[in-house]
Amino acid sequence: MVSEKRIRQELACTLNETDFKGLGPRETGKVRDSYKQGDRRILIATDRISAFDCVLGTIPFKGQVLNQLAAFWFEQTKAIVPNHVIAVPDPNVMVVAECRQLPVEFIVRGYITGVTKTSLWHHYQQGVRNYCGNPIPDGLRKDQKLDTPILTPTTKLEKHDRPISRDEAIREGLLDAPTFDEAAAICFRLFDLGVRFAKTRGLILVDTKYEIGRLDGRLRVSDEIHTPDSSRYWFADTYDTLFAQGADQRKLDKEYVREWYAAQGFRGEGAPPAMPDEVRVEAAKRYIQAYELITGREFTVTDEPVAPRIAAALEAFR
Repeated sequence: MVSEKRIRQELACTLNETDFKGLGPRETGKVRDSYKQGDRRILIATDRISAFDCVLGTIPFKGQVLNQLAAFWFEQTKAIVPNHVIAVPDPNVMVVAECRQLPVEFIVRGYITGVTKTSLWHHYQQGVRNYCGNPIPDGLRKDQKLDTPILTPTTKLEKHDRPISRDEAIREGLLDAPTFDEAAAICFRLFDLGVRFAKTRGLILVDTKYEIGRLDGRLRVSDEIHTPDSSRYWFADTYDTLFAQGADQRKLDKEYVREWYAAQGFRGEGAPPAMPDEVRVEAAKRYIQAYELITGREFTVTDEPVAPRIAAALEAFR
């Protein structure tokens, strides 16, 4: 585990943005910068963190955790579905095949939880009993396990993600039925593998988001998979006790940051408050611990500045 002292040293050195020349047109997402090169794309995971549809600041080493953990999971799941990875030339960089992305994100949920307005628990509290085409029974409690995992897709090309059912996605022309059903089946298989793998690590994979693209006529999983940004993880050994007490679960994901902002009264409206260093450090610890628990590998960092290191690694791709 990286020491707290080393994490604090990184607070002033996080990777907030990139501007590398000679790599192709740059596109800036919420947490990744990308450079398009014909039939391939260079993805650079920055240390930015987003929630409530806002970029909230940076977390030390977050980009490295996300990129390396995504690479780990892509390797673990390639027998289930092909992915877009070509190379991982740097801890923060992934070179991928350019896919035609489906205009829907596929979220698989095994539990009812969350603090955002898009969370299943929020909608349930508002009286919703059919969410994205899934009947939800009365009498559920926060953090309760669902009888079976459910799929709750959202749109992804709009300003704010919009929950959408299978029938609505097909009716609106976003996807045809065969494509939707094939992608959904892939996501359920990926989630099942993720749940079983996480269990061997003493963790519960609560829910997760998948992005699917098409290349050469085949669907491929893309973007990231089973990371602390796209997924919720809880510790398995204390789940039953905490659930019985109605207490919060022990978490290893960015829900910690979401909850801090929610406690300050921020849920996406107006300007977000500045994230204190104590929150940034604690979030970094959780991201790093998630990486080490899931992969079984030690998370290693160097003292070399991130941007020059990435630039050197990408020389071969100019």
